[in-house]
Amino acid sequence: MNRTPRLARSLLLATATATAAVVALAPPAFAAAPMVKTQAPGYFRLMLGQFEVTALSDGTVDLPVDQLLKEPADTTRKAMAAHFLAVPTETSVNAFLVNTGTKLVLVDTGAGALFGPTLGRLVASLKAAGYEPGQVDDVLVTHMHPDHVGGLVAAGQVVFPNATLHLGQADVDALMKAAPPADGKPAEPGPRDMVAPYAAAKHLQPVVADGEIVPGIRAEAAHGHTPGHTVYVVESGGRKLLLVGDLIHVGAVQFAHPEVTISFDSDTKAAAAARAKVFHEAAKEGAWVGAAHLQFPGIGHLKANGAGWDWLPVNWTQNR
Repeated sequence: MNRTPRLARSLLLATATATAAVVALAPPAFAAAPMVKTQAPGYFRLMLGQFEVTALSDGTVDLPVDQLLKEPADTTRKAMAAHFLAVPTETSVNAFLVNTGTKLVLVDTGAGALFGPTLGRLVASLKAAGYEPGQVDDVLVTHMHPDHVGGLVAAGQVVFPNATLHLGQADVDALMKAAPPADGKPAEPGPRDMVAPYAAAKHLQPVVADGEIVPGIRAEAAHGHTPGHTVYVVESGGRKLLLVGDLIHVGAVQFAHPEVTISFDSDTKAAAAARAKVFHEAAKEGAWVGAAHLQFPGIGHLKANGAGWDWLPVNWTQNR
């Protein structure tokens, strides 16, 4: 009797059984992982002498820079395209936290709820960086615009309950003189509403002149963008950082052409002069610059290039 067919069937059955066992033990197949489409809370640390500086992201906002800059729109669009940037341009809103070892000082607070859902992320970034709002001792605001003071209050409550608020006197005056809506309807929350609770709690100390706010951090007038626009100069261990607020908005244009101003400037001539003065100081001294609207983290150095400047962004560091 020929046993070959029976043997072949046995081998096929054994192979099929082994294959089934392997398949049963294999992990199940899944579809491709879903896209996340969000960033982690943004912070970046830099040691400045004995101080620790943390850049904090409040998010980004799309700005029609070709309509805002004081130059022909087509000129702006060409400059942006040369930097591989679209118009409207996704623009960072940055704040800076300085830990001096004895004081925790926040410079600017982001937009809070005043600029829509893509901003208002400063507290999340602050917490991700290892701090709580209640730990902040002083809040230094460069100027009164909503993307800098909007984070002072959330849901009707002060966000930094233990902090003293510092803001240029001229900006405080402008805020408190703001007229109510002409139609008599309740106004949407704005910068005045962000500052008022701190004033009511006697936690507001207007900046009336250049000088030290806390040890190692001083105010330097840079009026023009707003009447009280202020630069904060941080110094430790022979190193210097200039936190320049809104002296610049669109690096792709204004570094090469610093004479170009923006519609947000209340006094364009003074704003351009303030930028020239502070940028010259930073380049001459080799100081760090921290800016509110340059791509996060917004920290770098300036180097003179003809009538303009080259921007040399900070190198990523693990602070070793």
